Amino acid sequence: MPLAVASSPSVGVCVPTLNAGSTWHEWLALTLPTAASFRVLVIDSSSDDATADAAREAGCEVVVIERSDFNHGGTRQRALLHLDDCDIVIFLTQDALLADHKALANLLSAFDNPGVGAAFGRQLPHEDATPIAAHARHFNYSPYSRVVGSEDIPQLGIKTAFLSNSFAAYRREVLLEAGGFPEGTILSEDMMAGARLLQHGWQLAYCAEACVYHSHNYSLFEEFQRYFDIGVFHHREKWLLAWLGKAEGEGKRFVLSEIRYLLRHAPWRLPEAGIRTLLKYAGYRLGKNEHHLPLGLKRIFSMHKHYWR
Repeated sequence: MPLAVASSPSVGVCVPTLNAGSTWHEWLALTLPTAASFRVLVIDSSSDDATADAAREAGCEVVVIERSDFNHGGTRQRALLHLDDCDIVIFLTQDALLADHKALANLLSAFDNPGVGAAFGRQLPHEDATPIAAHARHFNYSPYSRVVGSEDIPQLGIKTAFLSNSFAAYRREVLLEAGGFPEGTILSEDMMAGARLLQHGWQLAYCAEACVYHSHNYSLFEEFQRYFDIGVFHHREKWLLAWLGKAEGEGKRFVLSEIRYLLRHAPWRLPEAGIRTLLKYAGYRLGKNEHHLPLGLKRIFSMHKHYWR
């Protein structure tokens, strides 16, 4: 049976950064007051702007790495090792803005359950989110909290291991014992970590009361690129789909939900949504067959250029 951490665990916060831009000061202003008793670590990929300087001035610990050394899994694994006196480590992205002053506390409350190894919060669309981007947040992040374990795989499939490191927290030692974050994945290091925890008997908590604003208005080609990368991930981590189930069923549910949402809120966006669906499918299928493609084409098709060396 999993063991609980101390009633008042020590907490670390990590945010990887790269040219965080105009919203960075807002991120610091929203996050640091509610993390006053936490270690806050910024791992900066050699930003060209003042991201690292602003973090230092605000009192954060700052580690600067070469841009070419950034890796979604490896960089976060480095954070786990760096924050070696923390029981729980919270991960945020530079564009995820806390929705209120209780967001971090609400996320940490998930660990009152001694069987929970990781928790993630609800992502709300930014004010400038398009209807298509807003629907993606509403579909993936419901207003209802839940806790899942490996026994839920037959019902939930691949969604059982769903986590998002845009706003997630982990029992540090538990995750390390389960294998930590994977090195060298193109994306979805959070889902891999979630799957590893499930394999070791831990539960994953979704905390709808812990909210951040986080969304992306992807262009048509960016949509294609993101799903190409997802296809690459699924091709290279076949064991994940073999264990949890294929992703196609979830894709169908998303499309039907999107149609219903746009019919109510923005019917003029339906043709664009159809084009995006075709591009997502094409990108995903190409990604799953990336072993047949030349390196140069993979770099063009991918959102993560640094991955292809």
